[in-house]
Amino acid sequence: MHKEQVRRFYEKLWNAHDKDAMPSVLHENFTFRGSLGQEKRGRAGFAEYVDMVHKALGDYRCIIEELVSEGEKVFAKMTFTGIHQDELMGYSPTKHQVSWNGCALFSFNGERIADVWVLGDLKDLEEQLKANET
Repeated sequence: MHKEQVRRFYEKLWNAHDKDAMPSVLHENFTFRGSLGQEKRGRAGFAEYVDMVHKALGDYRCIIEELVSEGEKVFAKMTFTGIHQDELMGYSPTKHQVSWNGCALFSFNGERIADVWVLGDLKDLEEQLKANET
């Protein structure tokens, strides 16, 4: 069940950008900590973060490489990709595709995701943004 919720988190909330699915996936007191220095509490705060990422990275996709579940926790090995179309990490849009790896640790409260810690390879992402500058 928990692995399926993590799949829904990425497929519905991120890839489909379907904020209406949040109540069925995220606990009401959800907390998100992301690599880009963001800490968001609650569904509304997280929705703002998702919007910001989608604005900066067109055709943004989260690709699940592996899921490992133990008890009330799920670990996800990920690839993130998108077209750099708005300012990101201080870099002006390059219109180039970027891709980087990361991982996330999910904790649950009942059937819903209560907490996510994400760590992405921002050094690799920044190197791509620098290389694509004109």
